[in-house]
Amino acid sequence: MESYRIKSHPILPVEEREDVLFTWNGTPLTAKKGEMIASALIANGISVFGHHPKDGSAQGIFCANGQCAKCTVIADGVAVKSCMTMVAPGMEVRSAEGLPELPESAVVTERPPIEQLACEVLIIGGGPSGLAAAIELGKHGIDTLVIDDKHALGGKLVLQTHKFFGSEEDSHAGVRGHDIGKLLAAEVANHPSVKIWLNSTALFVFSDKKVGILKDGVYKIVTPQRILNAAGAREKFLRFTGNHLARIYGAGAFQTLVNRDLIRPTNRLFIIGGGNVGLIAGYHALQAGIEVVGLAEALPQCGGYKVHADKLKRHGVPIYTSHSILSANGGETVESITIAAVDDKFRFQPDSEKSFACDTILIAVGLDSLSEFTQEATEAGIPVYAAGDALEIAEASSAMFNGKIAGLTIVKDCGHEEIGPIPPEWFAKAEVLKSHPGPVKPYQKGLPESGVFPVIHCLQEIPCNPCTTVCPTNSIQTEDGGLMALPRYTGSCIGCNKCLLICPGLAITLVDYRQNPENPTVTIPYEVFNLPQAVGNPIEVVDIDGEPLGSFPVAAVMDIKNRHTQLIKVKVPKAISKQIASFRIQSAEVSRPLPEPIIPEKLADDAMICLCERVSVGQVRQLIRSGITDLNHLKAVTRAGMGPCGAKTCETLIKGVLREEGIPVENVVPNTKRPVFVEVPLDKFPDGD
Repeated sequence: MESYRIKSHPILPVEEREDVLFTWNGTPLTAKKGEMIASALIANGISVFGHHPKDGSAQGIFCANGQCAKCTVIADGVAVKSCMTMVAPGMEVRSAEGLPELPESAVVTERPPIEQLACEVLIIGGGPSGLAAAIELGKHGIDTLVIDDKHALGGKLVLQTHKFFGSEEDSHAGVRGHDIGKLLAAEVANHPSVKIWLNSTALFVFSDKKVGILKDGVYKIVTPQRILNAAGAREKFLRFTGNHLARIYGAGAFQTLVNRDLIRPTNRLFIIGGGNVGLIAGYHALQAGIEVVGLAEALPQCGGYKVHADKLKRHGVPIYTSHSILSANGGETVESITIAAVDDKFRFQPDSEKSFACDTILIAVGLDSLSEFTQEATEAGIPVYAAGDALEIAEASSAMFNGKIAGLTIVKDCGHEEIGPIPPEWFAKAEVLKSHPGPVKPYQKGLPESGVFPVIHCLQEIPCNPCTTVCPTNSIQTEDGGLMALPRYTGSCIGCNKCLLICPGLAITLVDYRQNPENPTVTIPYEVFNLPQAVGNPIEVVDIDGEPLGSFPVAAVMDIKNRHTQLIKVKVPKAISKQIASFRIQSAEVSRPLPEPIIPEKLADDAMICLCERVSVGQVRQLIRSGITDLNHLKAVTRAGMGPCGAKTCETLIKGVLREEGIPVENVVPNTKRPVFVEVPLDKFPDGD
């Protein structure tokens, strides 16, 4: 059987790991030690994990984060989420076909007492904000418990191979995300007052001010004096024809497979959503050797950083703004996608359809904060704080800094008044770090016509300044000294390349006239060198928008191993030297549309709004038009929201239909939340609880 494991990666080490044998529907397969079932199956080329009991449609992963239940399988006779369950030697895994017959639960006559613990501060979530807060609490010796439902700390930092934005001082700007996660985890480990529980899920904050936690499958109760909700966010889904097909992934699931588990889950990927998450995922796909057919964004311009979009365009990935997905096409799994242009009210425009062959669609259309624990703690009367995406959706650099502020705020509230007030400028910087991208400005004018100097292709105001801090001659300064201002070259470059190597957007090139004033050498940073460039090979250099400027042979390749970056040198005519931003690595043939668009026969209202219970948009819309605006009433009639995910996906989609039907949000009766955060087998709870 073909292996879909990544054999080499330009950023991540590919280490040998012990094999683990298990079976899938009776067939022997091999996983890697510590691997989740879902990852092991996909590594073996299996993307359909079962079929839905209502309509027989194929099931596979979407979130890889335990939030949905699309990846359910039967492991040793028990239904489990394959994305959160580790393969064990000899494990018998079967697909979930319809409603499988499960074995009788063992009769337990005596149960051990529940372990009950107390702590000063409980932090729910070991990602960037939770770890940053824990470090501040640990510095002051505060009894802190950090819980996380994964098997390693770091949250989404673990999945990030790109260098971070922000500032070096406050958010490790210029350091790759997965390395930042390790730095934060190591610093937390230095503080003995901070305890870490991995593989631990917070289930509910009860009215008696206790928190139920499932740790390594064992139910425990923790009584904290204070709670910090740093649980992050869940990915949003979309309504479109064919949204029930397998091989439709959230960005987090895709990055988990590619960057955590080093598995190539697709050959041809199409991305929906031009925020930073979608743009970065496209770049990660290129680093994994995956063809990125294209990216569609419904707005007139991408909402993510321009430098992220520019990286994709320069490497040959087309971005279709004012376009959205019309349909996913295929039998059980995705075989192609159809997109179409939309107007300013997001209505599809006739005769604008384009179809592309692809085997996977990545949905990156935003996040919803995991605010449940904040609400529950507030209702229980426990002092509660929030940081990171659980407070407000923003970049991880912002999450780290806000986590630091939250940690110090809790320190003060715990009675450590000696630390004094948090400086007002911290709050101002926190606002800057979460700022949306600013305006796009023209290129810097008046660059030299001799010597050596950087050309800065960063034209949009974003919170980022590592190029200004690393320059040994202080030759790069922001326009007004602020974190959001554009960097500008001010003179005295010595050609050290440090700014090229630290720039998170790969948005700086170096032009050197010193050897040949008429054919200067341009140095280009490159991070996708699993697609190697060799001396003498022709490359098609392009401008910031990916427009071709000509083909020229590579003059030199510098391999900067400690930065996981190559510097590609090319000699070009002086007239184009300052325009060159990078070079194309993906053939235009990859992104060529099919000869004829595939127009879906089904209407948009046939799309699924509740994947768990197979409820269509049309069913919900008809009930809304009959006068039902109570989400609980809609749930009772259609079962939308009664499935395993507990309305985590469909509630946002249903609210979207309510808005379309002109129902003011204040008139909508909200869902009654389930008493536990995720579904838990009843035998985990001792009798009487």
